[in-house]
Amino acid sequence: MWLRRTAVCVMAVPLALLVFRDAPVRLAAPDSATAKPTDAAAAQRPRIVSRAQWHADESLVREHAVYTGTVKAVFVHHTGHTNGYDCADAPEMLRAMEEAHVRGEGWDDIGYNFVVDRCGTVYEGRAGGVGRSVRGAHTTGFNAHSVGIAALGTFGPGVPVPKALLEGIAKVGAWKLDPSVDPRGVVRMVSTNDDSRYRRGEVVYLHAVAGHRDTFSTYCPGEALYAQLPAIRAEMARLRARDR
Repeated sequence: MWLRRTAVCVMAVPLALLVFRDAPVRLAAPDSATAKPTDAAAAQRPRIVSRAQWHADESLVREHAVYTGTVKAVFVHHTGHTNGYDCADAPEMLRAMEEAHVRGEGWDDIGYNFVVDRCGTVYEGRAGGVGRSVRGAHTTGFNAHSVGIAALGTFGPGVPVPKALLEGIAKVGAWKLDPSVDPRGVVRMVSTNDDSRYRRGEVVYLHAVAGHRDTFSTYCPGEALYAQLPAIRAEMARLRARDR
């Protein structure tokens, strides 16, 4: 397995922006009441465009999928693409991204577990089975027991975030997150890599639905999308309540 395991959102930003605007969110350890599992059920599985349907190049995949068990956290990303694309072109964009991740970055497959386009369509990312807990290459130090969901586009300050895209992220996130985890709560995670914001072995408490920047020095998922994380958490909770 390749050692470097984080997908870098393709967006250049000044160092000052990374330092001052992307400071890690350090949450206090929850008390016993907050830490109790919820009684919410997992949401229904959304429609997902499979790798076969978007014609992923399976010959590029270098290793078999690795499985990590229950999904405790959702990490939201953006891919760095321009936002004016036609949604019909999303499969072609995914094929180019797969090649960039494997041949350009040296990973064994596309980094994200799922990708959502601006029309709200959910695409299978990394191979291994959408119903299983596949370890991705999206969030250094926290790829295990998590799912990486990437928004196809770039969402810097002031960029409108399509409602359909937010709903698509919430749908797949509500389905994948373990039913015992409240999407509006916090979770205990352990860093596995010193290249993250946290030392290897360090215990941290993160939002169950977090942004890439919360664990890595990056602008991802962009100011506009990061600001929508509370709305995504609320929508995930609503979907679970509806499907209970």
